[in-house]
Parts: sequence; C-alpha cells; structure tokens
Amino acid sequence: MTDAQDLRRRTAELLAAHPPATTDRLEFLRARFDAGLAWVHFPAGLGGLDAPRSLQAVVDAELAAAGAPDNDPGRIGIGLGMAAPTVLRFGTDEQKQRFLRPLWTGEEVWCQLFSEPGAGSDLAALATRAVRDDEEGWIVDGQKVWTSSAHLARWAILIARTDPDVPKHRGISYFICDMTDPGVEVRPLRQITGEAEFNEVFLTGVRIPDAHRLGAVGEGWKVAQTTLMNERVAIGGSHIPREGGMIGVAAADWRARPALRTHDLHQRLLKLWVDAEVARLTGERLRQQLTKGQPGPEGSGMKLAFARLAQEISGWEVEFLAEDGLTYDDWTMRRPDGVDFTGREAGYRYLRAKGNSIEGGTSEVLLNIVAERVLGLPPEPRTDKDVAWKDLPR
Repeated sequence: MTDAQDLRRRTAELLAAHPPATTDRLEFLRARFDAGLAWVHFPAGLGGLDAPRSLQAVVDAELAAAGAPDNDPGRIGIGLGMAAPTVLRFGTDEQKQRFLRPLWTGEEVWCQLFSEPGAGSDLAALATRAVRDDEEGWIVDGQKVWTSSAHLARWAILIARTDPDVPKHRGISYFICDMTDPGVEVRPLRQITGEAEFNEVFLTGVRIPDAHRLGAVGEGWKVAQTTLMNERVAIGGSHIPREGGMIGVAAADWRARPALRTHDLHQRLLKLWVDAEVARLTGERLRQQLTKGQPGPEGSGMKLAFARLAQEISGWEVEFLAEDGLTYDDWTMRRPDGVDFTGREAGYRYLRAKGNSIEGGTSEVLLNIVAERVLGLPPEPRTDKDVAWKDLPR
C-alpha cells in the first residue's frame, strides 16, 4: 500500500531527475504523469499509483514547495473534472492510454457537448442525432450550446441520440468528438460580461469512429451521469482555504474601506461568511467521501450552495462598494481561457455569477435531484417516461 512516506520519496525522485528550474514545463508535467503523481488514486500507468485519493495533497504540497509547474487546472477544468473520470470508468484500455496523459498535461483541451437549444434543463430530450455510417463509425448532426472552452478544445465529450424509437433516456450514446474534424463549427456566444467564454457548436455530417464511443450503444445516459456528478463536484466542491474564494475578497473589501461600513451590511456579511464556511466544510466532507468511490447526488447540493453564495456575495460586494462597485474594466468582445472569480473587479463577479445557477445543471433541476435522491421525497410525475422520443411533442 502506497503511503505518504512513499509518495514523498517518489516526489523527491521526480524533482531530482527533473529539476523544475531547468526542466521544460511540458517535459516536467509528462514526467510527473509517468511517475504516477498526476492523480495518485488513478491506476498505475494512467497517471496514478492506486493510492488513496486523500494522499494527492501530499504530492501537491511537496511540488508546490519546490516551485514545480502545475497543469493550469483553470484552463483544462472540463478535461480534469469531467472527461477524465468518465474515460477512466467507461473507456477501453486503448482510450485510456490515448487520452488521459495529454488531457492531464494540458496538451489537449476538452469541452462538453451536452446542452442543446431545445433541451436545456431536460437534457435527456436532446435531438442531436448519431446515425451508423458503417461498422466503423457514426455520422452526427445537431447543435449544442453554452459550450465552455469550445474555441480552445481539441476534444469534446458528446452525447447524441442513436435510437429515436425508445424513451428518451434509453436511446442516447456517448462519444468522444474531435473538434478539429470537418463539419464542426464553433461560434462565440457573447455574455452579459461582454466576453464570449461560452460557445454554440454546430455539427454537420461529423464522422466519429466507433472506437471513440464510451460505453455501450444506447447506454449514453448512464455514462453521462458519471460526467454530470463529477461536473457538479468540480463546480461546487473545489478545495479552498478558510476565508478563500469570493467571501475572502468581500471580507478584504470590508476591512480596507471602513468609511463604507453600515450595521446592515455588517450583519449580512457575517451571515454570508458563516454560510461560506459551512459550504467549505461540507465540501471537505464530500471530498473525503470521494475517496471511497464515485460522487453521488450530494454534489448537486454543493453546486446549489456555490451558485447561491456566489450571487449573494457578489451582490453584497457591489452594494458595499457603492459607485465603485459599478465600474467594469473592459466591455471588449474577447474569448477568455477561463473564469476568474477573485482576480477581477466586483462588477465582473456580479455579472458572471448570474450564470452559476444555469451552468452545470440549473438550480431548479438540482433541487429536484436533492429532493428525490438525497431526501427521498416522491418524484415529480413524468408522463413522458415510457414514450418513444420520436413521439414526444416538440
């Protein structure tokens, strides 16, 4: 069994063989993956050592102290948080060997082709079609929307309808789509922030080899559940220190501007601080539970809390800063590499937080998940559960 002492030894060996100060960044990241120190809980040969997930912190601390480069997780978060655990669980040996290493090193960026204009909250009603071309591949046609990082991505995780004659949850298959293939068109979606962090993606006659299918034909919804559960943990359950994240920025503003303080704002800040700390500690417990298996529906609760807190804290900050809270640095249309909730001004945080209750599953859908799967409440009536997708009204 790999323990903390063994991981420190392996990390020291990596640093000795590849000194961060003199080693090319990509070369170091590749060496770290090959040493099993990328995801220590992944299998040996796939970036891990079959070690407990909790020991990843040991490796990360040693490498940070040595000034080693990271893999820019903010830029490749979809690959790390959604694609990787899905490929690990459902991928073939060939798929794992092909995709996991360049995914982790950041050589290949991933995006998620799930949401559609006509099937937002009801994802299982998606209409993008994948039709067998021959025994070796599929032809995909459709449109996806709200696709983060599609303008940067080499690969996408994609769900498409392969059988319209069965109920909507049963006729879906899961694919890996090459974003550089003919027929893939990415268009920017300008947001309230002025930026185009999201995109819409049009798929016209895109050919995907059957070797890039994850899971069995028609069982894509099952595969997608792994992606979605990990997505919600990635969004709402990230590790932050006490008074970190957006509440840390708000608290710093409060301490730096005593002239703007009022009793009402103070009471509201105290409540938000406590709520943020409760959410942080709950996230720590959730990450400890992850060491025992796949994430469950509890991640939906964390994502709900994250969205609410982000919107309430950013709203408090804009109100506290008065006219300074209304300033915004640049409305120029641009396509950023990621989201920065702490490094920019209050106006950006306030506007960008509006999307937190939509992305990664709307808060309304997540409330249903928590009610049914966590609290055990009766499910809502679903009249379309046993109706073939092709017979559903649209």
